[in-house]
Amino acid sequence: MTDVNTLGEFGLIEHLTKEFSILQPSTVKAVGDDAAVIDNAGFCTVVSTDMLVEGIHFDMAYTPLKHLGYKAIVVNLSDIYAMNAWPKQVTVSIAISNRYSVEALEELYAGIRAACEVYGVDLVGGDTTSSPKGMVISITAIGQGERERLAYRNGARPGDLICITGDLGAAYLGLQLLERERRIWLEHPDMQPNLEEQKYIVGRHLKPEARKDMVEAFQRADLVPTSMIDISDGLASEIFHLCRESGVGALIEESGVPIHPETQLMALQFKLDPITCALSGGEDYELLFTIDPKDIDKIRFLPDIYIAGEILEASAGIRLNTKGGNLHELKAQGWRHF
Repeated sequence: MTDVNTLGEFGLIEHLTKEFSILQPSTVKAVGDDAAVIDNAGFCTVVSTDMLVEGIHFDMAYTPLKHLGYKAIVVNLSDIYAMNAWPKQVTVSIAISNRYSVEALEELYAGIRAACEVYGVDLVGGDTTSSPKGMVISITAIGQGERERLAYRNGARPGDLICITGDLGAAYLGLQLLERERRIWLEHPDMQPNLEEQKYIVGRHLKPEARKDMVEAFQRADLVPTSMIDISDGLASEIFHLCRESGVGALIEESGVPIHPETQLMALQFKLDPITCALSGGEDYELLFTIDPKDIDKIRFLPDIYIAGEILEASAGIRLNTKGGNLHELKAQGWRHF
């Protein structure tokens, strides 16, 4: 293992970023100067920053460094797509303790590079420093969007349809499974976890994907959502965010919330209600958006989109209609950052 101090800060940055290629014509100057230079050519600039802290957002007992690097990029790109915009560049800053070697950081940056290549974004800067404990990763994503096509959280209106991409709850169940296997391994170090039959839910937690394909589909269909947010803290929390910013209420149909069969089975194994996992689990990085009813034909034949409810007047509150026909006040019980 190579001590990072043998390279120094600038030598380490050069070593870790030398394999990154420029993919975007808007990138004038990337890594290697005092600042990046980006030409946005009349588009609105969209910027989002996210931080991942070891012991809070990830556990190195079951998180491969390459997966961590990939996920760190994807969760930031998801925020840009949630604006109906296109990510173009990222910056990566890390703080590391002395237990991380150059080879470990090479694995992390291999995942970062893979995500950059998959989503067509450029690494244009960042910072490295030491940490007294563990690792901290801070990513800033920079995107472009046409002013008239940007989607905000405050645009939902009564009568709008509530739509969800993909399926929900899998990442949360994947985390529960990994945590269970970690506890078993700590008690019985000779036992190796068998996760082969749960690849889907484990993959949804360790290696999520941002819904670039949905934003591409919106563009082809000439659809601009009236509001949109990515589902990072749980569906219930995101519904509350949209309704608060838009000054509206909502009715969610339990039957309209998409849940993968593997998620359903694992929830039952953990004696959990699948809809509770979907509403409060988090880290799905799907898109929650609303559309004007007149645009329903634009999504009718788009794959992986589910109509899950309707926006109501604020006085109606935010409620869940269960499959049994019972109405419940929805509670936001997703991820709490503090």
